[in-house]
Amino acid sequence: MPTTLKIDPVTRIEGHLSVEVTVDTVSGKNQITDAKSNGTVFRGFETILQGRNPLDAPHITQRICGVCPISHGMASSLNLEAAFGITPPDNGRIIRNLVLGANFVQSHILHFYHLAALDYINTDGIIDIAPWMPRYITPDMVTGTVAAALVDHYVQALAMRRKAHQMGAIFGGRLPCSPVFVPGGATDVPTTQNITDFRTLLTEIRSFIDNVMVPDVLAVAGAFPQYYNIGKGCGNLLAYGVFDLNAAGTTKLLSRGRFTSNQLSTVDPAQITEYVKYSQYTAASGNLNPANGVTIPSVGKAGAYSWLKSPRYLNAVHEVGPLARMYVNGDYRNGISVADRLAARVLEAKKVADAMNGWLNQIVIGGSVYTYAATPASASGIGLTEAPRGALGHWINITNSTINRYQIITPTNWNASPKDDLEQHGPIEQALIGTPIADTSQPIEVLRVIHSFDPCLSCAVHMVRPDSRKIESTVYSRPSI
Repeated sequence: MPTTLKIDPVTRIEGHLSVEVTVDTVSGKNQITDAKSNGTVFRGFETILQGRNPLDAPHITQRICGVCPISHGMASSLNLEAAFGITPPDNGRIIRNLVLGANFVQSHILHFYHLAALDYINTDGIIDIAPWMPRYITPDMVTGTVAAALVDHYVQALAMRRKAHQMGAIFGGRLPCSPVFVPGGATDVPTTQNITDFRTLLTEIRSFIDNVMVPDVLAVAGAFPQYYNIGKGCGNLLAYGVFDLNAAGTTKLLSRGRFTSNQLSTVDPAQITEYVKYSQYTAASGNLNPANGVTIPSVGKAGAYSWLKSPRYLNAVHEVGPLARMYVNGDYRNGISVADRLAARVLEAKKVADAMNGWLNQIVIGGSVYTYAATPASASGIGLTEAPRGALGHWINITNSTINRYQIITPTNWNASPKDDLEQHGPIEQALIGTPIADTSQPIEVLRVIHSFDPCLSCAVHMVRPDSRKIESTVYSRPSI
């Protein structure tokens, strides 16, 4: 008989995500036969921005997320630059890349050691305090000296994350939210001392990635080879590209593109449609390209089970994130699975950190960092970039020199989306369906699949009620992407 498990909310992610799965016996084995991904909070930043000065957007949108604010600052700045008709000078472009790169690195370190690794490590007897308790303990988890080493590296990773934040703040003014991102470039004026200080921290972080993080991730993936065959999901990948290498943005460290129906192709933002059949928004908010999008809540809407819309590209479901970027760029094409997402993310951390070392050499002391342009009376723009978790897009319409419409599609809108009007499950839902479950009282497989996407919705603490089949949590929240 089918069993319904509800993880509400999912722990060790950013924000509020509830996932309900149906487990049934298929060919003599328990596996997930249906899944519902529910973003549980309406935040309404699109509404907050209406009627405001367009120059407010880079600062307000950074408050969407306490972990990925720099990506929103970048997307918003690119959005306004498209509307204003300006491009940043090289120094401004490079400074923004360095601050964003620091944010990418700290986020990737966070994901593996502090959000995902605990799904694979039995820390019983090694460390028996929060955040390692309460916990699942399953027979397949790594134990002994390997587990002890990973716990030690967990602690080292906390220091590396702090140093990555410190590094980003050298050119960003402060982190997590940076005031230096503006349309036209950046407001920080680089110095020789800033470059030296940044490189000193970067050298230490690169050493940690090369000598600790890459071996750890590959070791965990190697210890769980079955996860190269679990969690494929929709099989389609999409990336907007990130880290512009020239003023026009035509060359990027990580390219724009998609992998759809086993074919590599280009990305045209005009082909994106957001659906809301199973989302708590009015029908008028759906079946629209974000350039014309609206976000009108419909609380208690019949059949709706999420506050996330369902973005689709040419009506096809697409996964976004480090695996999508590395796959499109040709840096990683081993496959699409839970283990592949872990491996691609750490290899991307290395790629970005190594690139930053070269960008420091390109800064011209005394060179311009900013191009000014007056706010137009009427204009529209699109800002496409990447957050650590995947493709991020901002769309703006300006009327009477104020924001008339602002729409945002975050990576988790793509990955954790509910079913669309065509009855297609979202990427996380599809990745869960078919996943084997060894023990419904400890469905660690569900967490491994979800965490491989690194959904950004805040960290929480497990609380299991022994009189219920539900797995519940108490949440301590912070802003989410």
